[in-house]
Amino acid sequence: MDCDDCVEKLYAFLDKELAPTERKEVAQHLADCGDCDDNFVFEARFLEVLRDCGTSEIAPAEVRKRIVERLRRDSPPSTL
Repeated sequence: MDCDDCVEKLYAFLDKELAPTERKEVAQHLADCGDCDDNFVFEARFLEVLRDCGTSEIAPAEVRKRIVERLRRDSPPSTL
């Protein structure tokens, strides 16, 4: 495997979508090639940051309840 092949398969490797043989080849290339390994570390961290950005915290039930009560209290009555 050369660097171009490794780069082409890197995201599939990170997502564990490669067949066991291909996965082993990429892992071996990463162990042997510092440049590709550096790229792997960067891309792995990049994906981790992207995944973390996609998560959100849910407010505790008591906070949500107070917000809803306040919205109902402060909203004008519906004309429907």
